[in-house]
Amino acid sequence: MNRPTRLAFALGLPLLAAVPTASSLGQSGDAAPYTVAETGRSFTRLQDAVDAIGDGRGTIRFASLRFADCAVQGQGDVTYQATVPGQSVLDGKACEDKAALVLRGRNARIEGLVFANIRVPDKNGAGVRLEHGNLSVSQAWFRDSEQGVLSGDDAQGAIRIDKSTFTRLGTCEGPGCAHSVYIGNYGLLAITRSRFEAGTGGHYVKSRAARIELTDSSFDDTAGRGTNYMVDLPEGATGTIAGNWFVQGRDKENYSAFVAVAAEHRSHPSAGLAVEGNNARFAPGVDRRSAFVADWSGEPLKLGQNALGAGIAGFEKR
Repeated sequence: MNRPTRLAFALGLPLLAAVPTASSLGQSGDAAPYTVAETGRSFTRLQDAVDAIGDGRGTIRFASLRFADCAVQGQGDVTYQATVPGQSVLDGKACEDKAALVLRGRNARIEGLVFANIRVPDKNGAGVRLEHGNLSVSQAWFRDSEQGVLSGDDAQGAIRIDKSTFTRLGTCEGPGCAHSVYIGNYGLLAITRSRFEAGTGGHYVKSRAARIELTDSSFDDTAGRGTNYMVDLPEGATGTIAGNWFVQGRDKENYSAFVAVAAEHRSHPSAGLAVEGNNARFAPGVDRRSAFVADWSGEPLKLGQNALGAGIAGFEKR
């Protein structure tokens, strides 16, 4: 299979460095940086724009700026949209000591935003902290933080991530580990056409959701530091892991498997979980043995053909 390409804006660090900060607007007399599309009203604080939508439905458009700002969505249906994808950066500030966006409304959509440098005292600082409701993320970049997307539990909810990049995320410095993506007991986690790279601890994707759909994405651990599994489904899951590209790097806390199923509990059935059409190998110069899929569930998984490099066993029962 062809290696999935990273998002164009994820290559553009010089471009991001040139984006002005939101604090410069007040000095120049330019328009406020957040605009609610449905009403045309503009706001200088993100929280005020969220509150203006309230329990309704609306779209907040972000100017091309770096923002030392954050917000809590307690209700409603809100879209957070960069006017130019990759040029609106929520940088370094967390609300409630949790995340740049703390979400507990009905629905939230994130389009084209960048989340960077989010750190909090308990080492769980995230770009997005989802506590309730549905979430869709597209063309977003999460980088240089403790976590990218972190969720609580909502067994009826769905999380969908598409065309997004996760760079230099994760840590095991706190009481537990943080991960690039860490999903609680949700109904569905779907990740498509996305890239994970250069993790700094924990897993790249850890999901306690009942169903996983992970397709056409890449996991490049070549520059990872102290990382663990590429995909961890600790409670078990059904669904599909297909068409992905995995490279395991040298600096691992645990290199015994690429994909782990039900390593902690068997809360969800795993029978029929399809793992097929993936490409997995070690980074150049790495010589070891590992399992592509390690299974603790004891249930019949659906393992199709996967292209595996030297030293990688297709399946191990544990």
